[in-house]
Amino acid sequence: MMALTGKQKRFLRARANRLQPEFHIGKNGLNASFLSQLDDNLARHELVKINLLQNADLAPKEVATALREQLPGVQIPQIIGRVLLLYRPASKEKYRRLSLKVKAL
Repeated sequence: MMALTGKQKRFLRARANRLQPEFHIGKNGLNASFLSQLDDNLARHELVKINLLQNADLAPKEVATALREQLPGVQIPQIIGRVLLLYRPASKEKYRRLSLKVKAL
């Protein structure tokens, strides 16, 4: 898997502008059920926003590192404050709307 180019990151950030954070990380941190739900969501939507709540014990950079380790192929084009943007191309053809556009850039 290759790193995203600046142009691809800009495209993803523009797309994410309209997204609301779908996942929230609180005091429970990154537990197994959270990770599996996130994995399923990424498989279908390719682009997901995560919000770190104030009571989360982890810093945004720590969360980014943990997610990269635990979810293969995940890339993080943007971190603003306590909001992380995650991207991973879908493995199933029918969900690859976004990744086809990203690849074309």
